[in-house]
Amino acid sequence: MAVSLEHERALWDAGACIIAGIDEVGRGALAGPVTVGLCAVSRCSTWPEGLADSKRLSAPRRTRMVAALAEHRENDHSPAGFGLARVVAHSSAEEIDDLGIVGALRLAGMRGLAQLQAMDVDVDAVLLDGKHDWLTLPEPDLFASVEPETTAASALYPKVAVPPVTMVIKGDDLCASIAAASIGAKVERDSIMTQAHGQHPEYGWSGNKGYGAAGHLDALRRLGATPWHRRSWNLPAHTPGMAS
Repeated sequence: MAVSLEHERALWDAGACIIAGIDEVGRGALAGPVTVGLCAVSRCSTWPEGLADSKRLSAPRRTRMVAALAEHRENDHSPAGFGLARVVAHSSAEEIDDLGIVGALRLAGMRGLAQLQAMDVDVDAVLLDGKHDWLTLPEPDLFASVEPETTAASALYPKVAVPPVTMVIKGDDLCASIAAASIGAKVERDSIMTQAHGQHPEYGWSGNKGYGAAGHLDALRRLGATPWHRRSWNLPAHTPGMAS
């Protein structure tokens, strides 16, 4: 499936000047951060050849695409780089335990928006991959209040407003800005987990990147959880004395 700028163009035509494509990586992992990529784009018509959802590219191709995104030019007179800015932000395993996965995703997203704001990139609209808007703070109703953990991101970043969000199912396959965001997030999170593997090689993070592969689950049973693990999750129970 080829990406396009169709969804971005619809928002530009509706009056938005700068759009941020946003995607997350690591939501379902047992260890490591949840990572959010953002790619802010103003009106353009081209993107690097081969740009696609990060899941459709091999690790070497993702790394090459990060370079291609940084080097892309709309024309001979445009500055280098696809879009105005590409940033990546994280929430740690500890923050996931404290805030829940949705609160942690929102915190990482707000951190990314704050990075863009610090670069004088003011986003007018967001294209968010998926069908659940985890970025926008939910409105309380008569029967439910907003839980404190869901407001943590707003409390930490009171000067960062969340722009209107448009959900795009399979947006990382369809939208050039979201695909670019997904690649940045995937490459950076994979690098973090590969480095963490050096501290805890028994869990196999250089290969499984913190997800629930058989070797990772077995190491949890033998050795228990590390500070990198999401301890509030349903991790396999540590069995003291289990043979290695």
